[in-house]
Amino acid sequence: MELRVLRYFLALAREESITGAAVALHVTQPTLSRQLSELESEIGKQLFFRGSRKTTLTEDGIKLRKRAQEIIDLVDKTVMELSSADDDISGVVSIGGVGGGESDAMRLIARTMKSVREDHKHVRYQIYSGSAEEVIGWLDKELFDFGILTGAVDIRKYDYLRFTDADIWGLLMRTDSELADSCSVIKPETLQNLPLLYPRYALIRNELSGWLGYDLEKLNIVSTYNLIDNAGLMVEEGVGYAMCLSKLADQSALNSLCFKPLAPQISAHLHLIWKRSRVFSKAAEKFLQMIQNEQNRVKQNA
Repeated sequence: MELRVLRYFLALAREESITGAAVALHVTQPTLSRQLSELESEIGKQLFFRGSRKTTLTEDGIKLRKRAQEIIDLVDKTVMELSSADDDISGVVSIGGVGGGESDAMRLIARTMKSVREDHKHVRYQIYSGSAEEVIGWLDKELFDFGILTGAVDIRKYDYLRFTDADIWGLLMRTDSELADSCSVIKPETLQNLPLLYPRYALIRNELSGWLGYDLEKLNIVSTYNLIDNAGLMVEEGVGYAMCLSKLADQSALNSLCFKPLAPQISAHLHLIWKRSRVFSKAAEKFLQMIQNEQNRVKQNA
């Protein structure tokens, strides 16, 4: 399986048209069709449904697309790292984070990104959002340099930086809801009959099960979410109440919403983690060095 053919495959998956993919790749349609047919023969699976107007992926094609994209991204990143001059710091720093990675501590990461770019203008960043399991998978496959995880994290296999500032869990709700007037804090029994929007990463890790004191299945979870912006819109439209971290609930942007903390209070720390055996590029090394320095300054000023 050649990298060139994988790029052909990804182009057709993206364009959904032999004609469009051939134009994008600067190859002839017969060449592209032949290469992809040979790929299907090599794998022994049909990868595309070929319609008169549109070409779509089969289930096996969808599986291959994910792996092919991971392979191509890793190859491209490796080539970029190896081709940079010895005295030049350039390349891509890749960071994968769960929904909770949107916490206020992300400001520290953003400041570090800017500082690195001020000294090394050829450094670029790739930021992806996914579940905790996806982030860990990306790190284990060395597709990403760093991961951002919030709260209770099993990071024994990884080196990590724990940020000083902690966030607290609570409930995001409409300001005109009955609960907004009747409660200053949210207790476990308050949640039992509420329609809830629950962060997917917290649900998978049972992050709040100890605080609840009862089975998560007793909660009325109407939807999960990865991004607080989506949850905020659903709360505004009356879908339910969103479990989230306090610094994610920006009332300046969502004036019709308010946040009530859990009681007893539950804190969550943000972690920047990386694989212990990871050999960093110069750009990733510089990013890590500068974010450690920034964190030390925060501790000294606290």
